[in-house]
Amino acid sequence: MNKNITMALLLILVSFVWAGSFIIVEIATKEIDPIDLGFLRFLVATPLMFLLVVLRKKPLLLPKKELPWLVVLGLTGVTLLYLFQFLGIHYTNAPTASVLINTNVIFIAILSGLFLHEILTGKRIAGIILSFIGVFVIMISDLSTQEMTFDNLFFIGGILMLLSAFCWALYTLVGKRLLQRYDEFVITTYAFGLGTLFYLPFVFLHIGPVLQQTSLDGWLAILYLALVCSLFGYLGWYYALKHIDASKAAVFLNFIPLFTILMSFFLGTSFSWFFLLGAGLIIYGVYLTQRT
Repeated sequence: MNKNITMALLLILVSFVWAGSFIIVEIATKEIDPIDLGFLRFLVATPLMFLLVVLRKKPLLLPKKELPWLVVLGLTGVTLLYLFQFLGIHYTNAPTASVLINTNVIFIAILSGLFLHEILTGKRIAGIILSFIGVFVIMISDLSTQEMTFDNLFFIGGILMLLSAFCWALYTLVGKRLLQRYDEFVITTYAFGLGTLFYLPFVFLHIGPVLQQTSLDGWLAILYLALVCSLFGYLGWYYALKHIDASKAAVFLNFIPLFTILMSFFLGTSFSWFFLLGAGLIIYGVYLTQRT
């Protein structure tokens, strides 16, 4: 099979399983606190990631000078990213959260322009503006009443999703610097490990009872997030990045909100025209930003 077709199929599959995570989290947080769910995801995924690095016989020790950057990776790529994201999904809903998280591309473009001196072309600026108009429409649309409204909790959830997207943008830019020198699996293992460690202050007082009380369905959700989304998703993404340009790979992330919306539709969710308008503006704005 042609390499480009193989990579395209892989990235579509990665986008599909990542889209499914929004549905899984929305359901699982009815039983498990969003903060605990994020911690348990990486409590399972981190040892397995470490094992993969050992099996690949890659040196794990990195220079001490990189420690501050690795701390930033752990905070932005795991701890804060999923604290904000899982709480955001819990306070909003899976379709809304999946669309808002896609603004990470917009934040990457802005930060690259500010700190990496990448040129913000007219089309790219237009894409940024369109996306944030879409964000405004999404955050005041209500799927349950099919109208535009203002709900404090829903609005807070939307803000948390934007913060999660911003964290992913920071993680991407810092990771880009480290990946120029070190193995991507090793870098990801450090991010997972430190991120899990930084989770402890939020969960250590009550995680014991949570482990005992979590149902089989809850553990299946945790395993999906840890094995399918974290291990397969991250490894599939990095494998694709080795074979095609990052800009081409990033286009496939636009499938995530589309897949989530389709999954939610088949599960019985109805969508207002305001939501679809906002989603369309964000997705098209992201597309413009990536094309230029």
